[in-house]
Amino acid sequence: MIVVGLTGGIGSGKTTIGKEFQSFGIPVYIADEEAKALMNRSKVIKRKLIQLFGKSAYKDDILNRPYLASKIFNDKQLLVKMNAIVHPKVASHFKRWLKKQESPYVIKEAAIIFENNMENQYDYIITVVADEDLRIERVMHRDNASEEKIKAIIENQLTDDEKVEKSDFVIVNNDLNVAKQQATEIHESILKKIK
Repeated sequence: MIVVGLTGGIGSGKTTIGKEFQSFGIPVYIADEEAKALMNRSKVIKRKLIQLFGKSAYKDDILNRPYLASKIFNDKQLLVKMNAIVHPKVASHFKRWLKKQESPYVIKEAAIIFENNMENQYDYIITVVADEDLRIERVMHRDNASEEKIKAIIENQLTDDEKVEKSDFVIVNNDLNVAKQQATEIHESILKKIK
């Protein structure tokens, strides 16, 4: 099965582009959503996160995301340790999901493919880019987050130029109609490559 990575910085519109590929009949696995679900569902992950962050990691048996975010935001080592707990579980969940798919290819949407040096796990990688002002505006609207917080997240991610250099395909998502057209062309291109 051909696995295509879909990535991009915060607010670039990865999920919107993912939906476009779903409209072509391509299954999309959203790694961040699955990670959140597993952090709430898996007893092993819960136990390990409580060991790492303390009892406040969960509130009423639900992941206390603001608390975790505040802990890992300024502590790279904690983030690395958390990822070491969560990522292997997401990877094995993805493998099980993959076995059930019957499409010509699948898409795995993941925000930090390059940051985690995981590009070798994909046959092709699509990076979604957009102007920074637009990205900030989208995330402020979506998450009710401050401009400072969003800029700090952007600072922690690779630049669009660095991602583009390592990608097989790029979608510029400043105008949704143009981005959808680019998604259609990439879809057709991938189908040709795998025939």
